[in-house]
Amino acid sequence: MGEPSVKKQSIAIDPAEFKIGWRVLIMALIGTATSVSTAPLYSFGTFVVPMQEAFDWSRGEVQAAISMIFACSVIAAPVAGWLNKRFGLRPVALVSLVTLPLGYLAMTLNTGSIVLLYAGYGMLAFAGMGTLTTTWTHCVNLWFDKNRGLALAFMLCGTGLSGLVLPPLVTAAIEAWGWQAGFYTLAGLTSLITLPMACFWMSSSGPVGDSKASRKGSGGARALPGETLGEALKTPRLWLCNIGLTLPVMAMIGIVSSGVPMLIDGGLTATEAANTFSVYGISLILGRVVVGYLVDRIWAPGVAFFTLIMPAFGCAIFYFVQGEIPWLILGAILVGIGAGAEMDLAAFLMSRYFGMRDYSRVFAFHFGFISVFATVTPILFAFMYEWVQGHSAMLIFSMVSFVVGSTLLLAMGRYPNFELTTQEKEQNARMDNKQAQPV
Repeated sequence: MGEPSVKKQSIAIDPAEFKIGWRVLIMALIGTATSVSTAPLYSFGTFVVPMQEAFDWSRGEVQAAISMIFACSVIAAPVAGWLNKRFGLRPVALVSLVTLPLGYLAMTLNTGSIVLLYAGYGMLAFAGMGTLTTTWTHCVNLWFDKNRGLALAFMLCGTGLSGLVLPPLVTAAIEAWGWQAGFYTLAGLTSLITLPMACFWMSSSGPVGDSKASRKGSGGARALPGETLGEALKTPRLWLCNIGLTLPVMAMIGIVSSGVPMLIDGGLTATEAANTFSVYGISLILGRVVVGYLVDRIWAPGVAFFTLIMPAFGCAIFYFVQGEIPWLILGAILVGIGAGAEMDLAAFLMSRYFGMRDYSRVFAFHFGFISVFATVTPILFAFMYEWVQGHSAMLIFSMVSFVVGSTLLLAMGRYPNFELTTQEKEQNARMDNKQAQPV
């Protein structure tokens, strides 16, 4: 294993990139919070018991529904990566920000068919594929380089914002007006907040590079360093990153989708459970910002190892403690810290180890790889729940996954030093000369 490269970094934050890219960063934050890969997952726990009671479905039948989003994301993520490369980020995202709320509204038409519930969650993955993390991380990467880790961390705090706001908000709506109100709430957040921001602030280009023009290889776009998807697939690093992050993601999905029902089974009321688990969102935000700051200055896999170990201790608390809210809050905080690191690390590692040359497709492949295993995770955990009549098996599996996954990332070695070809350097020189000429 190669040693991590050592590079002196100032502890101070360079504000220059944030001054020109703050609108993009805020938009990507909200886009992440309401994306199809975030909002349905973080709100799902609040639907489980109400829909179970409304239609007399079993707990396992309802919990398996969320796996359909991940199953369909295996196809939707690569398609979104191709569309982003072919048409640019903006048009793909805007279309999805219209179709995703329509998908939520369609979910309210279910009158008791578990098949339609599964089909509905699968449909959401395609309706919102332009809002997947691939889009928002690519957008931020095009605007931030020196502060990329911190910018990605801030953007991906959208998942923490979702984890903080959605459980109590959707629970309140469901308790007041029924389970359908939960989907109305998700549709309203996307169409009334995210869509207008994307209309005004989103573009397919940025100071680091033009994603739409670079796909044509024209002289009008700056060449970006890195590997193609085909080249990346041949490197052990991509598979270490895929497997090393997939195991914690599987564990995180189990904890997030089962968190509220698990606390209810432990003796808390629905409101107490939602409020207790919502602190997960606060620690996710704090953990994400700290990790984002650190990876700009310290070898990222080392940061990942220590961060992804913490949720294992949170799972241990959930395993041994029941009904004691202070301890359960601590467990949610520890799990949230790890969840705050996972996607931030994925976006950062993909850009640093494989470059920006083919980022959309490389990250989309990574997202699709994770989605394959995320698909079976709710089914696996539902089986575990029925098998032991509780959440103990899921918690043990999650503890092991956090430990093994974080250890694998340590084998990734130092960051590659990508060099542009002579032709690409000449292309960039023409761009620089053209920009320097007076208008």
